[in-house]
Amino acid sequence: MKSELVDVSETKKNLVIEIASDQVDSEIDRVTRQLGRTVRVPGFRPGKVPVSVVKQRFREEIAHEVVHELVPRAVGEALRERGVEPIATPDVHEVDVRAGQPLKFTASFETVPPVDPGEYGAISLRREPATVEPAAVDEALERLRQRAARYEPIDDRGLEPGDTAAVDLARRAFEADGNPGPTEKHENVSVELGAAANPPGFDEHLAGMRGGDEKTFRVSYPADYAITELQSKDVEYTVKVRAVRRRVVPALDDDLAKEVSDAETLDKLREQVQEGLAREASREADRKLRSDLLRALATKVTFEVPEVLVERDVDRRTQDFIRHLLEERIDPRKAGIDWEAFRKDQRPPAEEAVKAMIVLDEVARRENLGVSDEDLDREVAGYAERSKRTPSAVRAQLEKDGELEPLRTGLRRERAVDYLLSRVTIAHS
Repeated sequence: MKSELVDVSETKKNLVIEIASDQVDSEIDRVTRQLGRTVRVPGFRPGKVPVSVVKQRFREEIAHEVVHELVPRAVGEALRERGVEPIATPDVHEVDVRAGQPLKFTASFETVPPVDPGEYGAISLRREPATVEPAAVDEALERLRQRAARYEPIDDRGLEPGDTAAVDLARRAFEADGNPGPTEKHENVSVELGAAANPPGFDEHLAGMRGGDEKTFRVSYPADYAITELQSKDVEYTVKVRAVRRRVVPALDDDLAKEVSDAETLDKLREQVQEGLAREASREADRKLRSDLLRALATKVTFEVPEVLVERDVDRRTQDFIRHLLEERIDPRKAGIDWEAFRKDQRPPAEEAVKAMIVLDEVARRENLGVSDEDLDREVAGYAERSKRTPSAVRAQLEKDGELEPLRTGLRRERAVDYLLSRVTIAHS
């Protein structure tokens, strides 16, 4: 076998490979004999079809099998000889199988060039102070107070802004030609008068209604409404009010402290909130420090990073955003998002992230930072505990999705981050 490595760019390579004709012919003969034992050809008994007939009638099948057997083996051998490691399966093209002729083809792939992380101590970072201002504690206590609000029934007046009504609701949208669509019905729905999520003009129709009241009215949605299927539509609502309630916020006192925590006094609750905010501030300072480290590492990479790695990271970011929308009960297909523009916007941070990962992988290699099977088992067990599943079920799912090795890679990179943070220069504000 002959091979030639062609540098297309710093990251793109071509392997031009030639497999000797005698090896090709030998494989053609082997595949032909194997095929001849099983194929059925009219006029011949099974297993007695002449080799020449098999080669003629099953030329494409034979060529496909020969390529399947010879090409991956030849590519792997050439990569090992050249000492290069592709970041994805090489793309094989220009393959032509002919008896009596050498098999020539080209395998194109991308690889990561060597990168020098430099002296670790030369990387200078600043850790933000994990301070908590008194105003932040006051705001947190106010949020607790608002969450502890109760709802009391109102019988002596109608709906006012800030009140909540329990309603039975029916709606139907009208098409541009004036024809109504199907009616949707919802029972015992809570509606807060003045809420930002309410349809345009909805509140003015509900204002003043009392328990037992019923009203039918129309709402016209603007052309730029967030829900695309309602844009420029007229919608008829029939609302029957079951009950009206008002929101009562408790006082900020010892009773509230006992209600929302295990603290006996407001002072103790304030102390707990202060400690919680301090822990979160410390975690945020750590996150920013790690983020700054990754940005610093990305500057070590001066070559154009492989496109396949950037695309993978853009895919990951896109999927993460879609999952976030689904968690918020937003249909990604109806959210009015220009996904092409979204992916374009994700490219710069994806390129920076890929550069940082390349350096982390080099640091892990240099410093022999590995991840044992026991480390992986502990991580899987943590996933299982958080998702209320068994470790064996989580591992089986990860293996099925091909995510077990990426998980190991991620753990190794986290270990490299921790290693670097123990050696870089960190100034404290």
